[in-house]
Amino acid sequence: MKKPFAKTLLSALAGATLLACGYAWTQGDRMAMFREEERRGLSEPFRGVTTNGKVVPGLFRIQSTGVSTKPVSVAAEAFLSALTDEQRRKTMFPVDDEEWRKWDNRHFPPRQGVGFKEMTPQQREAAFALLSASLSAKGLQKTADIMRLNETLAELAKNFDEYGQWLYWITVMGKPSDTEPWGWQLDGHHAIINYFVLGDQVVMTPTFMGSEPVRADSGKFKGTIVMQDEQNKGLRLFVALDKAQQAKAVIRGSKGPMENLAQAYRDNLVLDYAGIQASGLDAKQKDLLLDVVAEYVGNMKEGHAKVRMEEVRRHLDRTRFAWIGSAAPDGVFYYRIQSPVILIEFDHQGRIAPFRTETGSRDHIHTVVRTPNGNDYGKDLLRQHLARVKH
Repeated sequence: MKKPFAKTLLSALAGATLLACGYAWTQGDRMAMFREEERRGLSEPFRGVTTNGKVVPGLFRIQSTGVSTKPVSVAAEAFLSALTDEQRRKTMFPVDDEEWRKWDNRHFPPRQGVGFKEMTPQQREAAFALLSASLSAKGLQKTADIMRLNETLAELAKNFDEYGQWLYWITVMGKPSDTEPWGWQLDGHHAIINYFVLGDQVVMTPTFMGSEPVRADSGKFKGTIVMQDEQNKGLRLFVALDKAQQAKAVIRGSKGPMENLAQAYRDNLVLDYAGIQASGLDAKQKDLLLDVVAEYVGNMKEGHAKVRMEEVRRHLDRTRFAWIGSAAPDGVFYYRIQSPVILIEFDHQGRIAPFRTETGSRDHIHTVVRTPNGNDYGKDLLRQHLARVKH
């Protein structure tokens, strides 16, 4: 396949479908595809996910949460201090740098920052201390297990150049501070965390978590398993709906191999509401919906997760739940939860490695969490801060 054709195909396909195609291409074709997709994704100034191309104003404001971020800034400073001068130079970026937007959930694109593979044991310890200060115990465990299962994928595919436990990178945007905006990013295959801090406020989106496989039946990390609660809680909510409600929730019955829309380079995604509105759910069903949201939000430290859930609850009646696929015990499906302040996608993806399938599989899961209406990466909070303070 020649590169011009790859670019033509790229223009015709949504970004979420490209992983399966890219796996069969040459490295040159894949990189041409990646570069073009990156160029297109970053060619527009950041606006954020919207329903119609217009940002709803006034949803986010600078305020005190009462939840300290001091442990995060201390851990970040310790991590940076553990790096060499050269590593530090390639790891640190301005707080408003476009680097935030260059994350990629696929395995082959080049990354910025310092990689776990090049870190010393002491540097890795400092990196995990930063993750530990920022994430809940569950979120930290999930992240570490996704990294381990990337090693399992390397074993299955016999490809340790493109997959592996330590093929993850950290960048720091801005300087860790108790008052000034800053943040950090973890970037690698199936694990992306964008963590913005302003005072005691935190925005932890976009966050991408997934895995292929989702369980290790053999190898170095046999017994590791991830993404089951996200899967099972979403299914539990759908089957709790009556037939009329399910009919409202279903976008379509047939699920393709890749349904996610808000993955890499889709910062300005226009995605209209679909599915059933939470105002049409009973109290028990609303609790189930909130339990699904909490599964994702709960990857943050508990205090900040509570703040985030309060934000979600304020817009609960405007929240929609949409479904594609089968609710059979072993069925594959996609679901989406969308409100003015949160977007969650879950998808059973087609297998990519070590073999490909044309249908979704429960052994390859993608999830994405975003903050619509301009506050991914804390962009709206940063905008307000810069308007208040002269730098």
